[in-house]
Amino acid sequence: MELTDWLLTSGERGNGATRLDSRRADRAAWSYGNLVRPLVHGATYFPELLRAIRAQRAGDLLLFTDWRGDPDERLDGPGSEIGTVLCQAAERGVIVKGLVWRSHLDRFQFSESENRHLGEEIEAAGGECLLDMRVRPGGSHHQKLVLCRYSGRPDLDVAFVGGIDLCHNRRDDATHHGDPQSLPIAAAYGPHPPWHDIQLAIRGPAVGDIEAGFRERWEDPAPLSRSPVVRLRELAHREDTEADPLPPQAPDPSPCGTHTVQVLRTYPNRLLQGYDFAPDGERSIARGYRKALRRARALIYLEDQYLWSPQVVRSFAEALSAHPGLRLIAVIPSVPEQDGRLTLPMNLIGRITAMDALRRAGGGRVAVYGLENHAGTPVYVHAKACVIDDVWASVGSDNVNLRSWTHDSELSCAVLDERTDPREPRDPGGLGDGARGYARNLRLELSREHLDIEAPRTPDAPDPLCDPRSAFDAFAASAAALDSWHDHGRRGPRPPGRLRTYRPPSLAPAVRTLCTPLHRLLVDPDGRPFGMRRRNTY
Repeated sequence: MELTDWLLTSGERGNGATRLDSRRADRAAWSYGNLVRPLVHGATYFPELLRAIRAQRAGDLLLFTDWRGDPDERLDGPGSEIGTVLCQAAERGVIVKGLVWRSHLDRFQFSESENRHLGEEIEAAGGECLLDMRVRPGGSHHQKLVLCRYSGRPDLDVAFVGGIDLCHNRRDDATHHGDPQSLPIAAAYGPHPPWHDIQLAIRGPAVGDIEAGFRERWEDPAPLSRSPVVRLRELAHREDTEADPLPPQAPDPSPCGTHTVQVLRTYPNRLLQGYDFAPDGERSIARGYRKALRRARALIYLEDQYLWSPQVVRSFAEALSAHPGLRLIAVIPSVPEQDGRLTLPMNLIGRITAMDALRRAGGGRVAVYGLENHAGTPVYVHAKACVIDDVWASVGSDNVNLRSWTHDSELSCAVLDERTDPREPRDPGGLGDGARGYARNLRLELSREHLDIEAPRTPDAPDPLCDPRSAFDAFAASAAALDSWHDHGRRGPRPPGRLRTYRPPSLAPAVRTLCTPLHRLLVDPDGRPFGMRRRNTY
C-alpha cells in the first residue's frame, strides 16, 4: 500500500503556509511510528487524562484547546475538577497554556461565562488561558486537544485529540446512564443525557506535529477579537489578550508503534486579517475525506453528530454510485440536540436532505441508525469517527457538515496502520490494500458495543463482523429486532443491542420551505452559494 493512495501530500493539503508539512527532514506530510489508542467514552478518557496531568512536574508543558470548558467538571471523582487539576499543575511549575473559544452570549445557549471562568482560574494559578475569537462571523473554535510533554521524559509525551470537550455531559461510559454533572439538551434524552464520544491518545512523533499546530494558533499575531465591544470588555475585565512566548519546541518523541498519523484541520478563510499560518484557510479535513472516499470499495463506517448538508455528503454519494458493492453504516443521534419549535425543523432539514442524497446514490446499501441505552433512553452521539474499508480511520472534532468542512476551526487525525490485520486478510474491491489492524479494531470495538456482542477471547480469532456484508447485516438484524420489540409494546425480554433504525419525522412542505434558508444561514454559516464565497471551497 502506498501512503499517498490514502493520505494527502503536502500539495494536496492546499495550505503552503503551515509548518506541518515542512518541519521534518524528509518533508513528509505525516509521521511514522506512532501508537494511537482510541478512548471510547469520556469515562475512559478523563481518568487517563487526569493521570497524565498529575504525572507532570515543574518545567513540563501542558497545552490545550477547547470549545467549552466547565471548571467544575470532574475527571475522576471529588478533587479532580478540571479547573482544580489544571491550576494545581500550574502551581507546581507546569507550563499551562490554553486556547478556548470566546463564545457567543449565554442567552444563545453557548458557553461564554464558563469559558471565562475556566480561564480566570488558570490565570490566577500562574498559567495562561486566552479566550480566542479569531474565527469567521458565526463560527467557532471547535478543536478539542490536550497535549502533555514531559521534560527529560519524552517516552511519556502524549496528545489527546478527538471530540470530547472538558465540560459537562461528557463523562459517560458504555452503560450510557449519562454524566452525573449534566446539562439539559433535548427533552428526549432526559435529565442526564446518555453520551457517546471518542478521543484518541497519541504517542510518538505525531505529538510534535500536534504541538506545532497548537503553536501556529498560539503565535497568530491577529488580535483575539476584532469586535470593538469585546475589546472594551477585555479592557474592563483586564483580560489577558497577549500570548506570552512558549518555550522552544522539544524534539519529537521517538517512534513507538506502527501507526502513520496525518494531522488534518479546518480553518476558515477570514476576509480581513487572516491566519498567517493559513492565509486562505485550510480544508485538509474535507480534502482528506474526499481522497479516502475515492478509495472506498467495501464499507464506510461513520459515527457523527450531524450528517448534514448535501454539499458535504456528495463525496459519500459519489463513492456509493461509483461502486455497487460499497455499503455505508452511519450512527447518529436519534433526536437533534435542540428541540425548539424552530431549531428542531431547521436541524432536521439538513439531515433529511443529506440522507435523501445518500439513499438516491446507494439505496438499500445505506443504513442509518440511532442508539439507545438498555432503559430505552436515546443516546446522544457526539462521536466524530469514520473508518473506510478497515484501512483509513479518522477521529477528531469535525462533523460531517459544512461548518466543520469550511467554517469552524477543527482538528482530526487520520491513521493508517503498517500492519495488515491477521484475521482473514481481505482485498477490498481488488485494491490490494488489505484490512489494517488499527482501523478494523476501532470499527469492531464500536460495533460490538452497539450490538451487545463480546469480543472473541483471543485477539486473532475469526470474527464474522470483519466481513463488511456480515457487519452490515448484523446491524440491520439487531435494529430490526429492537424496533419490533418497541413496536409491539415492549412485550417479553428486550433483545440485545442498542441500535434503532433512524426514522426522521416528516416535515410539512411549508415548514421545509421556511426552514431550508434559515438552516443555511444560521446552522451552516457557509451554506451559501459557492459563488458568494471567497476562495472557500474544498
